[in-house]
Amino acid sequence: MFIIITMKPKIENDIIFAAALEVFARYGFRKTTVQDIADRLTMTKGNLYRYAKNKRDLYEKTVSWALLRWQDNVRRAIAEESGVENQFLVMCRSAVTYLATDRDLRQVLAADPDIFPMFPGNDPYAAINAASIEMVKTLLKRGIRLGRFRKVDMDTAAETIFGIYKMLIIRAYIRNEEKRLEQMFEQALELMTHGLLLPDSN
Repeated sequence: MFIIITMKPKIENDIIFAAALEVFARYGFRKTTVQDIADRLTMTKGNLYRYAKNKRDLYEKTVSWALLRWQDNVRRAIAEESGVENQFLVMCRSAVTYLATDRDLRQVLAADPDIFPMFPGNDPYAAINAASIEMVKTLLKRGIRLGRFRKVDMDTAAETIFGIYKMLIIRAYIRNEEKRLEQMFEQALELMTHGLLLPDSN
């Protein structure tokens, strides 16, 4: 099946990067050629070079587009909820479960774990992940202001929550432990929202 496109900037970018993601997911970065992607789009290779300097540039732009789409999905899920507690819960759930619905991004992540490193020292998409941490921090700040969350160091707490989320993603979708995802996620969410210690009964 081929894609025929008409040139409208935003729609055009979405179609091009979606097609590129599909091809990179199928063949991997090394085996994919720019011609493969051009053929998928029924474009000439020359036209495709309007969007990227080379295959590496196209790959990085495609991954950035896919990560931002993931992020936007979470943002929309939050906006549909009322109450900061529900917003926090849906943020966590939608962020972790999104990859179950995006097979192409899941396959690209599994083939290239450097896209989503556990530690931020060598993060090629640091700006996108920083925006995700800021999303967490915004909810924490609102919850504290409304008296629904206890006071914490928001920077540290947001980075810790994001670190737990990354660990779950890496184990489920990169290390192929998806069967344990739901159990691990619910346990992590329980610990984040209710802690470990029982309330003092005295």
